[in-house]
Amino acid sequence: MFKGVLPAIITPFKRNSAMDLDIQGLERNIRYLLSCGIHGIVPCGSTGESATLSIPEHERVVSATVDTVNGKIPVLAGTGSNNTAEAVILTKAAKDTGADGVLVISPYYNKPNRAGLIKHYTKLADLDIPLVIYNVPGRTGQNLEPDLIAELAKHPNIVGIKEASGNIGQVSRIIELTQDEDFAVISGDDNLTLPIMALGGTGVISVAANVDPRRMVAMCEAAEKGDWKKALSLHYALAPLFRSMFIDTNPIPVKKAVELVGMAGGPLRLPLDALDEKKTAELKKVLAAIPAAKKSSATKSAGAKKKTSVKKSRR
Repeated sequence: MFKGVLPAIITPFKRNSAMDLDIQGLERNIRYLLSCGIHGIVPCGSTGESATLSIPEHERVVSATVDTVNGKIPVLAGTGSNNTAEAVILTKAAKDTGADGVLVISPYYNKPNRAGLIKHYTKLADLDIPLVIYNVPGRTGQNLEPDLIAELAKHPNIVGIKEASGNIGQVSRIIELTQDEDFAVISGDDNLTLPIMALGGTGVISVAANVDPRRMVAMCEAAEKGDWKKALSLHYALAPLFRSMFIDTNPIPVKKAVELVGMAGGPLRLPLDALDEKKTAELKKVLAAIPAAKKSSATKSAGAKKKTSVKKSRR
């Protein structure tokens, strides 16, 4: 169910004192991504600033995503928390809203033991919605070992893992141990998408696809078809973008990038702050080399000129 390119989408906010959700902007962004051929979509992940969304906001973002997608592709909603009870609330809400599955980060800060991790994921999986585990030690302070993943994969509702450990040997071992299960191993790092797919991974939950979805889709589809020459060429063409998305803490760079190419973004909620001028200049250089980004900027400029000419004609 979960394969190919699944952008982990940003959450646009309005530039007002309350930093309200920009639902119209969110919907426009999703429609654009759909037009680029993405294979799935992930609202309310780390890239969507889930840590600073209230539970009602979280539910509204997932609901708006489900409604806008309208069944065209799977919606994998982020519903993780370091509080199991809160994760249950978010997971039930995502299920009731019509999400096709949930992405659940391993509990951060608490650093639960093995038994606690198994009980946490089992409790959520028992809610009867497809669940993808999210392993990202850099954010949680704890790595989920391959043997633990293999044990959890036996649950009929635990259908995959977003692997962001950065350890290719670990990814290979997880795939090896789960070959007998209907279990998807999805890259959580854009720059490791191709090697993970070469090992048998199914795709990527992507930050870069917010900015350059067409080439991300082309790379993954080439890899799935076994056209490794084309996939490798696209990987290296995309490599500068992959690096630029992490010149500061995610989602600081990507939120600036989507605004620069004419999409809805808005401010970041504290404790995250805007990209500084030097890094913004670096990002602009990378974006200038992306055909789709240049086209978007040109369209935006053309629209601005058209508005100006209309105003002049009315004088």
